[in-house]
Amino acid sequence: MKLITVAGPPSSGKTSVILKLVECMNMPKCSIGVVKFDCLTSFDNLRYAEAGIPVETGFSGKICPDHYFVSNIEDAVQWGVKSGFDMLITESAGLCNRCSPYISGILSICVIDNLSGVNTPRKIGPMLRFADIVAVTKSDIVSQAEREVFAFNIKEMNSSAKVVFVNGITGQGTLLLSKYLKQTRDIQTLRDVKLKFTTPSAVCSYCTGETKIGDSYQLGMMKKMEFEKYGDE
Repeated sequence: MKLITVAGPPSSGKTSVILKLVECMNMPKCSIGVVKFDCLTSFDNLRYAEAGIPVETGFSGKICPDHYFVSNIEDAVQWGVKSGFDMLITESAGLCNRCSPYISGILSICVIDNLSGVNTPRKIGPMLRFADIVAVTKSDIVSQAEREVFAFNIKEMNSSAKVVFVNGITGQGTLLLSKYLKQTRDIQTLRDVKLKFTTPSAVCSYCTGETKIGDSYQLGMMKKMEFEKYGDE
């Protein structure tokens, strides 16, 4: 079974790209499964179900989405293997732009929205820098100059990534994307395989339910800002 990891900021068009990609690959829909990782709620499972694509959805809730992903990805792979899928696609939203649910040796795709601003590629972090492919959506409604600047900024952050412009409505660009997917290797397990980048590190009082503000309530791994003082002493 082939495993593909897809990540990107919320509302960047990940689900639309995956649906058009599955359609373009001309494989039996029951041979491709999707695992959707989200935080609180999602309706994308309905879109996959309508398309006849088997889907499982998991919500991290109060847990860091990256930690939740790592804790459940092996179980997701085993679900795909036992279901007899030829390909399993995971979809997760990088809510803090620090997330990077990419695995060494597994094809990783970052989906970003050309409407989010030309400097967005510089803000995303490891979710873009460690992607094998960057799929750019909604580029059909910006100028050619904006597309070129956006692509340039992507290459500045990740020079080795392949940049593919994809239309999640028409499916334009998914044919090229599908060729990369078919070249990926088969796996049976992810046991002992490493992530490409570390997950966010924070175990503090707020992680475990604290709601009060103040130094006396801030325990564990904390990071404080340094403020410069202005005006008269």
